[in-house]
Amino acid sequence: MKVKEIVRYATLGALLIANGMLLNSAEAAKGDFVIIGKDNPDIVQEIRYYTSYNFVGERITGYEEPVAILSKEAAAALQLVSADLKAKGYRLKIFDAYRPQRAVDHFVRWGKALEDTRMKSCFYPEVDKKNLFRDGYIDARSGHSRGSTVDLTLLNMQTGKEVDMGGVFDYFGELSHPSYTNITEEQKANRKILADAMIARGFKPLDTEWWHFTLKDEPYPNKYFDFKVNSKIR
Repeated sequence: MKVKEIVRYATLGALLIANGMLLNSAEAAKGDFVIIGKDNPDIVQEIRYYTSYNFVGERITGYEEPVAILSKEAAAALQLVSADLKAKGYRLKIFDAYRPQRAVDHFVRWGKALEDTRMKSCFYPEVDKKNLFRDGYIDARSGHSRGSTVDLTLLNMQTGKEVDMGGVFDYFGELSHPSYTNITEEQKANRKILADAMIARGFKPLDTEWWHFTLKDEPYPNKYFDFKVNSKIR
């Protein structure tokens, strides 16, 4: 590689990192991530973006296998949450964890394609698609790409079914807000069980999504990764 090219790429890399931007390959950091479930079969996975059952209506770019990936720190904390809840008769069920930047880019492209509303009745019946960016449902960056955010719910160990949270994962609307009050007392209590367990082990909730939690002391607070979701992270 010529000297000018080396300088150009080095400068670009420095600018990206300085601005907390995307680390395209992230090869050096991939060893700091783990696949959830390898060491804890009690955690169930239903990786929605590997399927077509999501708000876009197709598999999302970058999801090559239905596996949940998290930073080692977030994974360790989630193991503790799992043990705490198992003692109370619950299992965790993960819908999404680490999300590559290319997947977020897919969301952005879809958000701009206003004519594509095939999943509107399931995930955003009360929201006009043209307002998804304005209202914060779609953004050019996601905390998931930093590797320490997880979307999840609870399973009842006796029935094997999801507990009733009064709303489904990835529903765009006030119904998904943890503070939403127009649900039953049981549904409120179920949301609280999940939130209390996550908060007790160092995760912080999001005020617009009952299923969304981020490790407070996340190891990569300013980095956005783009390696693909598969079992080849090491």
